[in-house]
Amino acid sequence: MKSPKPQYEGLQRFRRAVCYSLAGLRAAWRHEPAFRQECLIGLLLTPLAFWVGETLVQAALLIGAYALVLIAELLNSAIEAAVDRGGLEPHDLARRAKDIASAAVAVALLLLALVWGLTAAQRFL
Repeated sequence: MKSPKPQYEGLQRFRRAVCYSLAGLRAAWRHEPAFRQECLIGLLLTPLAFWVGETLVQAALLIGAYALVLIAELLNSAIEAAVDRGGLEPHDLARRAKDIASAAVAVALLLLALVWGLTAAQRFL
């Protein structure tokens, strides 16, 4: 019988959580071209947010909308990896899971465009 999963507490638990998160970011960077592209776009959008936003709150909103795209992409990639692990033969539920996760990324991108567009319009028009 397999031994129970070890339970960590305090700083050790936090350190392990950080290590798992960094491993996930490395895996996404290594295996997901869309994640790499979105990260590179962030190198442009993050400093631009402080110019487009008239206040720090607006800049935070612009950066937050961008971060939501990254979050959706990470979740989409995780769902795709888990579904593919189950098998590569076509299945309606697997396709549905992947399509729904992809739709989440699309909604996040639409929100990004809306927030940036409205903020830029208020600032420059």
